[in-house]
Amino acid sequence: MNRPVAILVGPPGAGKTTIAHALAERLGLTVRDTDEDIVASTGRSIADIFIDDGEPHFRELEHAAVSKALDEHVGILALGGGAVLDPRTQEALRGHTVVFLDVRITDAARRVGLNRDRPLLLGNPRAQWTIMMDHRRPIYTEIATHRVPTDGLTPDEVTEAVLNALGVAGVPAGDAGE
Repeated sequence: MNRPVAILVGPPGAGKTTIAHALAERLGLTVRDTDEDIVASTGRSIADIFIDDGEPHFRELEHAAVSKALDEHVGILALGGGAVLDPRTQEALRGHTVVFLDVRITDAARRVGLNRDRPLLLGNPRAQWTIMMDHRRPIYTEIATHRVPTDGLTPDEVTEAVLNALGVAGVPAGDAGE
């Protein structure tokens, strides 16, 4: 059965895309990011979709992208931070290896600045992020098979922690698949 080796979830600033690429490199796999899939399929930025069409429309596109990626992708899959909000997506993730990259506001703010193209963080980004995480953290925790705290860690350290969680630690960079 074709399925992703690992699915990364977490809020903005958790490092999902960065860690997905690092894991894929270490394991000799490919990366797929559902946010990138949506942008590629629509030819529009996520911010533009949110502004022009609204969050419900974006969430439908997101659910479709996640479903398709779960069916097709066999490498490392990074999901958009809000993908887990859809109960259909939560159900689809059951039985998969899901890694919650957990991060606190101070590290998330430092990593992404919380002021870029993030439609759900308009206004007071720190307050919005905290409210968002109060709602999402229980969902991330519920669907995750592994939780990896990322606070204070470098991307290499997070990658190693994820590899440990997956039971494949010690894979030297460049040696996977040889």
